[in-house]
Amino acid sequence: MKAKLVMLLMILILLLPISFSVYADQKTPAKELDELDTLSDEVLQLVRSERYEDAKKILDYFSNQFSTVTVNGSLFTLDEQRILTGAHDEAIEAITNPSIDSDQRINTVTKFRLAVDAVSSGEQPLWTQMEDPVMTTYRDMKDAIISEDKERFNERLDAFLSLYQIINPSLKLDVSTTQFQELNSLVEFLNTYRLQVFNQKGTQEEVGQLEAELQDVFNQLYEDEADPSLWWVIISTGSIIILTLSYVGWRKYLGDKAEKRQAKQKRDKI
Repeated sequence: MKAKLVMLLMILILLLPISFSVYADQKTPAKELDELDTLSDEVLQLVRSERYEDAKKILDYFSNQFSTVTVNGSLFTLDEQRILTGAHDEAIEAITNPSIDSDQRINTVTKFRLAVDAVSSGEQPLWTQMEDPVMTTYRDMKDAIISEDKERFNERLDAFLSLYQIINPSLKLDVSTTQFQELNSLVEFLNTYRLQVFNQKGTQEEVGQLEAELQDVFNQLYEDEADPSLWWVIISTGSIIILTLSYVGWRKYLGDKAEKRQAKQKRDKI
């Protein structure tokens, strides 16, 4: 009996390293996200180098990995899956359609790259680095309105809309639904009524409101804000600690007072 137990123990010891090795080889959600993020960056670099066939292969591999991840777990929400799938499909179309020029291909793949980063990064998503070109282009458009330069106004507005489209999927992923809808409606208004906006010299409230909304998105998105539930835990825990300390202090005070009274009584008897 003892010999069997010893043999079983030895087998378990021998198998233990194998078990650890298998466990170590399993991909964690963080590693899966990092791999997808790396693949999206590789695609962008290949497209910039005009290596479209290689970029297409990486996109196909990304699609397979993305499908595996979404089937095996809940790494992405349904909205994230839908947005990333749409950005991926647009990237495929951009690099396989011969009628699309290289600049448009880069813009479309950049949109895909930023969207993947938006779900895989922490507090500093790449799309927030678009603040300077987006805001500068928008302010150039406003200046063109003031100077009554219609040609420059249309050119700057088109440039702004192009930049906005690049970050649009990332905004959907990172910005609250209410804020995104407000921002998107203002952009659509500007594009739809561009003639009225120019003729009225930008006096519409929407022109200034859109600038403020854009700046607000870039400024406040990743300011550290504690979860309200976390604040409740902190307050509750703090209150308990304070009450406990107060109770202990009060008991100590009563104990000291009793000791002094007893000591006084002894002295009085003497």
